[in-house]
Amino acid sequence: MKHIVRATVIALALTGAVASTHATSASSSKATVTAAKTSAMPIPMCAPDDPNACGMN
Repeated sequence: MKHIVRATVIALALTGAVASTHATSASSSKATVTAAKTSAMPIPMCAPDDPNACGMN
């Protein structure tokens, strides 16, 4: 049981070290992030040629 706990703690420590290394290298890169542009017009989800689509009469 003691070995399992030690192995788990070591695995978590290594995972944290790798994650922090990736986070610092990602923040130092010069990649630009662009936000997604939302559409001004809604996208219809009903059939446009069906008069009874979506309960509209």
